[in-house]
Amino acid sequence: MLMCAAVGMFLAVPGMVPPNIILCGLSGIALVAASAAAINHIADAQIDLRMARTKDRPVATGRVSTLQGLVFAGITGSVGLVILYYLVNPLTALLNLASWVGYGLVYTLYLKRATPQNIVIGGLFGAAPPLFGWAAVTNSIEPGALLLVLIIYAWTPPHFWALALDRKAEYERADVPMLPITHGEAYTRWQILFYTVILLVCSVLPFGIGMSGWPYLLAALALGAIFVFWAVAMFTKHDKRVPIRTFRYSITYLMLLFLALLVDHYLPSAV
Repeated sequence: MLMCAAVGMFLAVPGMVPPNIILCGLSGIALVAASAAAINHIADAQIDLRMARTKDRPVATGRVSTLQGLVFAGITGSVGLVILYYLVNPLTALLNLASWVGYGLVYTLYLKRATPQNIVIGGLFGAAPPLFGWAAVTNSIEPGALLLVLIIYAWTPPHFWALALDRKAEYERADVPMLPITHGEAYTRWQILFYTVILLVCSVLPFGIGMSGWPYLLAALALGAIFVFWAVAMFTKHDKRVPIRTFRYSITYLMLLFLALLVDHYLPSAV
């Protein structure tokens, strides 16, 4: 998340970002995100206990009480917003507050339990970090920043649904209506492929609008082709490990894609 926010900062300007914006911006964004994550841990404590990957979280195990978690969330969120408002700019603080409400309250308390499209609808909140970074530098919302948000938004469904396929039994036990449970595994695989193709198209748009150059385009196509390979492997390979391997690759994919944007931005040939 912080890497995506940092890339948003650097892509917003042709030169270097002022060090104080980097330090204060990323610190504030991290604190607000930590606050939202704490709310998620508190609200999902009972769900977390039923899932192997989350059963050791501090609130779920009782190492941190609900009250302690709420105090932590209140302090980190407040300090983060104050840093962003006074040391960065009010727009960045407002955007982070909106994301906090969206993820910490709307997604965590309602969407996650209400619909199998929870990831699609709530994905907008998790896709916002590049916009935070861009706004921290420019104090504005610009098309380039929104395009970065679109890329992460398209990435979110195949990323999380691959995990949901691997952990289907756990989500079912926790009574979370993830897509493989409500619509079946075959339908989920088709949706992963569909969104992966959409992601590939979105990933080349920075080149299409002149935001990046050929080095980024080649990287985006190569990384996207590998992602499509894993999405197709959901149908062609009879291996229970394919979904979790797809999930793991999706993390690597996003990291490398944004690093490619950053490197391309500062290459002489891309100026």
